[in-house]
Amino acid sequence: MAIVKGPIVMTGSISNISFYTRRGSDKVIARSKGGASKEKIKTSPKFEGFRKQQTEWKGCTAFASSLRYTFGGLYRLADYNLTPVLNGFAKNVQKTDTESENGKRSIAFSKYRYTLDNFNFDRNYPFNTVLKVSITSEIERENLTAKVNIPRINTVTDIQNVQRLPYFRLIVSLGAISDSAYDEAVGNYKPTVPTMHGISVPVTGEWIPSENLLPPQIMEVNLGEEFKPVLTDEVSLILSIAIEFGKVGFTGQPQEVKYAGCGKVLKVS
Repeated sequence: MAIVKGPIVMTGSISNISFYTRRGSDKVIARSKGGASKEKIKTSPKFEGFRKQQTEWKGCTAFASSLRYTFGGLYRLADYNLTPVLNGFAKNVQKTDTESENGKRSIAFSKYRYTLDNFNFDRNYPFNTVLKVSITSEIERENLTAKVNIPRINTVTDIQNVQRLPYFRLIVSLGAISDSAYDEAVGNYKPTVPTMHGISVPVTGEWIPSENLLPPQIMEVNLGEEFKPVLTDEVSLILSIAIEFGKVGFTGQPQEVKYAGCGKVLKVS
């Protein structure tokens, strides 16, 4: 991979070279095409180790994709690409499986839930630098519910409204994700509890004028009674929060401004 410098700004392909950009970077990246054929990679004994790595990596990317959905759509406020970070996170969890053979190592996230606590969706303005109050939260696993306690907010001192937008709102989400394991029957990775894999319930607060004094409040979220019978220790519950800013839209009502806000994981249980 190479980075194109100078006045050239382009994307696409020329001969055997592809040019593309990534979100969060103004650089154009050049990558050459080619390599071993798909058939050779699929059948040659020389690529057996690579095939095992590829199988495990597919398991990681599938897990990371489901993990993103547990944030209840709040990842839309991220100011960088969460996907490669979550892929790498899943891979690190996978590496902790020292009992399974390479190519079949499980992703037992339930053993390392705490590692995702306070995971920020933003780097330029992390959540605690935008909403400067001490939020507490609790998850009741057996009831599949969560509470977020938000103290009194003086928007003048407690909120960093970077774009000086006239409205803001708070959103909380409770999601669930299952561990993932290699399934010999299908030759691929599957969640151990499929019905509780990559699901979430977001609760969105009302739009509030950005110049305000708000009393303490509690935001509650319930994942659903129907999931209680299938809840096991292999399922992790993820509580997330976000602050989103908005402006007056075409209809005269507040509407969100793209990427105006931030979020994070509060707690994993």
